Amino acid sequence: MSVLVAPPDAVTPRLTVRGLRTYICGRRGVGKAVDGVSFTLAPGETLGLVGESGSGKSLTSMSLVRLLPRAARIVEGDIRLDGLDLLALPLNAMRQIRGARIAVVLQDALTALNPVLTIGEQIYEPLRQHQGLGGRALRARAVELLRMMRIPAPEARLRAFPHQMSGGMRQRALGAVALAAGPEVLIADEPTTALDPTLEAAFLEYIKQIQRERGMSILLTTHDLNVVARACHRVAVMYAGRIVETGTTRQIMAKPAHPYTEGLLAAVPDVRRPAHRLIAIPGQPPSIYAEKVGCSFAARCPYVMDRCRTESPPDFDLPDGRSVACWRYA
Repeated sequence: MSVLVAPPDAVTPRLTVRGLRTYICGRRGVGKAVDGVSFTLAPGETLGLVGESGSGKSLTSMSLVRLLPRAARIVEGDIRLDGLDLLALPLNAMRQIRGARIAVVLQDALTALNPVLTIGEQIYEPLRQHQGLGGRALRARAVELLRMMRIPAPEARLRAFPHQMSGGMRQRALGAVALAAGPEVLIADEPTTALDPTLEAAFLEYIKQIQRERGMSILLTTHDLNVVARACHRVAVMYAGRIVETGTTRQIMAKPAHPYTEGLLAAVPDVRRPAHRLIAIPGQPPSIYAEKVGCSFAARCPYVMDRCRTESPPDFDLPDGRSVACWRYA
């Protein structure tokens, strides 16, 4: 597994998230889906947010742009884009930020794209809204975006509806919509899920090329550690609504500190080794509605101690610069 090992120089963070808590309120009670998440994202950096399904990755991503399901609410936290408090903005002002400064690529392009509008109409909207383009300049920029995403016959694809395109082309068209207004931050929520390995590699390379040209920051959420290794400078491992380990990609891949990270890496198939039964993490993640007592990973952890069952571990700073929430490092 090759690893991206050259993070950008340390600079003032472009995006800062502190103590973010997003809860789901419904008939089952209050679900603590995102429970105290903190991280930073620098200009030109890609941060991978990794974890099992249900760990809170997507809800964290959607909280950043305040596009949440009706039952979800941000109850606490601080989100700042170059010092601008996004949670304090009125909705009209937040709409001007979305697309122009911070954009989202969702994992399911078929549902993310409007089925009754052509691809062209959906790319035109952010170009009109945020860049004031019209006429021939508008169409020319839309064609350029589709060509940049390596979509064949881009002029014809402007007239196509989403259902008339393959899954791979839809995903790249969705990327064109997100990148249309030149955002400073791109939130990519499992953007390669619908792509085959060849298109996945090409899609990631296109995004990285645009990042190098524009200095764009990327938050990439995924459960695929191979994608993380190829595309991310740093990694934040998320479990049960909380980030349990943060470090550079090389640190995380070479020597995981948290038992959950260790389990995720052990479950990755390795074609260099003889065929063997894949290793799985025993048990299931806790329900977001369950009362949290002690470490959320205690029931599945091979190193569990009595303290783990009664006290929630804080974040410990390791000598190599990593942060890990585990009592083994107390």
